[in-house]
Amino acid sequence: MNKVLSHLPTWLKNKYFISFAAFCVIMFVLDKNDFFTQLGRRNELKEWQQKKRYYTEEIKELRKEADELSNNPQAIERTGREKFYMKRDKEELFIIQENYDRPKN
Repeated sequence: MNKVLSHLPTWLKNKYFISFAAFCVIMFVLDKNDFFTQLGRRNELKEWQQKKRYYTEEIKELRKEADELSNNPQAIERTGREKFYMKRDKEELFIIQENYDRPKN
């Protein structure tokens, strides 16, 4: 046993180095909050922040549209015509749908 330990460098026999190495192994590999878990959580946080920015912009746009609908009668008519296909009296409405998957004959 002494022969094996005599071939090791002195810094590998140091008790502080052994303690530090064991601490690093525990913290980076064995702990429930290890390094790889932290990287995954950081990526997940970035995704959630992107979603938050997207939904914040959507909320701003919807509030702007709601404000416009509450104050502008032309916007109400335009929205009714575009989204709900409403029409005026004595007016005909033709809806043309584009079919992108046409069979070639």
